[in-house]
Amino acid sequence: MNTNERYMYRCLDLASLGAGNTAPNPMVGSVIVNSGKIIGEGFHRKYGGPHAEVNAINAVKNQNLFKESTLYVNLEPCVHQGMTPPCSDMIIKKQIPRVVIGTIDPFEAVAGKGVEKMRKSGIEVITGILKEECLELNKRFFTFHTKKRPYIILKWAQTNDCFIDIKRSKKDYGEPVWITGDTSLRLVHKIRSTEDAILVGTNTAEKDNPSLTVRHWSGRNPLRLVIDKNLRLSTRLKLFNTDSKTLVINSKKNSEEETVSFVKVDFEKDIYNRILTELFNRKILSLIVEGGKQILEGFILRNLWDEAHIFTGNKYFFKGIEAPKLTGILTGEETFEKDRLMIFRNPSQ
Repeated sequence: MNTNERYMYRCLDLASLGAGNTAPNPMVGSVIVNSGKIIGEGFHRKYGGPHAEVNAINAVKNQNLFKESTLYVNLEPCVHQGMTPPCSDMIIKKQIPRVVIGTIDPFEAVAGKGVEKMRKSGIEVITGILKEECLELNKRFFTFHTKKRPYIILKWAQTNDCFIDIKRSKKDYGEPVWITGDTSLRLVHKIRSTEDAILVGTNTAEKDNPSLTVRHWSGRNPLRLVIDKNLRLSTRLKLFNTDSKTLVINSKKNSEEETVSFVKVDFEKDIYNRILTELFNRKILSLIVEGGKQILEGFILRNLWDEAHIFTGNKYFFKGIEAPKLTGILTGEETFEKDRLMIFRNPSQ
């Protein structure tokens, strides 16, 4: 590992501390190095707050050291006026002579302009350090800006014989049929706390009456989405409580009612891309699709997924609703008590 890589890993470690708090901005960390020592470091803590480079610069006690220092950052410094001033301007003002960057920012207002501006001011700029690692950290941000849609995570729990539910009558509605244990449940809620939105269909909302919150973990609740074409769902369902905001995709009306928004779409057309466009316009960087089977298979059929999190519990149903099937690259596997989690990536995305 060379010097640039060592400090870039530190940037990534710092950046990850902002997980769940920076969207729709990326996670960014920055360190300032002088004579082989870190003299200042910082990360983007919260959307709307100072960027990583600003926090790193403000952490340096001796401002005279800037002229002989190197600033490291995992994403190209911004060049536009947003909620905060341009970071590239501050770097130029502090006369930092060398900047090392992990990846170029895909956001069209930046997209290489920060690098160009700093180079024109005489700063030595190096790019592409740990590029793949930097892309992985901010895969949601890069997907959002390059594909104009959220990063999509499919999630379901299945039995050892690959069923996700039993056949149920309405008298059995109101609670999910549990397949996995408490540890897996807490992990699911932890994942929810780092993603922006979560989607279920009408049948899942009726059968399971889910809250889709992070009540078993500490963190923010995702935006809840439910597809309810004919607005048949009872407003007494947990999805419509005030714990979090809910978006109802339907064919009847557009309206805003306290914490519930109704979005009318044409169900004669492909509603999947319509949903993703709505989320893109709302600056939602990531979406968990929790089902049911029809919706999960709809995303799989259209190749609209980036990751799949499949939990397998140590149970057998022998008959019921079969789990969706997909082809992906296994990138991770963990065991929790008697449960197993397998994470797949879409090879074509």
